[in-house]
Amino acid sequence: MIPLNAVSDQDLVSLLQEGNEAAYVEIYNRYKWLLHTHAYRKLGDRDAANDIVQDLFTSLWSKREDVFITTTLSAYLYTAVRNRVLNIIEHRFVESKHIDSLLNYANGYTSATDHLVREKQLMAIIQKEIAELPPKMREVFELSRKSHLTHREIAQQLAISEETVKKQIKNALKILRVRLGLLVYVVLITRL
Repeated sequence: MIPLNAVSDQDLVSLLQEGNEAAYVEIYNRYKWLLHTHAYRKLGDRDAANDIVQDLFTSLWSKREDVFITTTLSAYLYTAVRNRVLNIIEHRFVESKHIDSLLNYANGYTSATDHLVREKQLMAIIQKEIAELPPKMREVFELSRKSHLTHREIAQQLAISEETVKKQIKNALKILRVRLGLLVYVVLITRL
């Protein structure tokens, strides 16, 4: 029998569809690092890239009998990774909008006395969480969200790169999203 590392992708797919675990392992070993590198370059997040690759290969195995590849195996896998990356980027964008909305709500919402009290409490919680960010991250985040400076303006003012500014804001939003996640739900409940 021919070793699987010498078998073509097309033959590996046929063997995979028949439930051949060794063919699945060969496909995984052949493409895992290339796909991980591709996902990492798009997201800049190793954990997310790992998750994408693992999810893709889990799905490939569980749906092996239904896999229908009209192009090459590599094109199929790259397209699947690209689609998963785009889903994550879209999800992050929506989450960021929710955080921004929450901050805007906390900064500008006025109403009856009861709402004003809740607003002050919520703002205090948000400010506390922002204050607990690492100093440089907090400074960049506040210049972006409170002073409304562009990434370029922040980079010039702090003598750092725009890429560093973007990463600091992204990381701050990620931290705040985790810490304030329940608050978003509470705010939505109280507004209904």
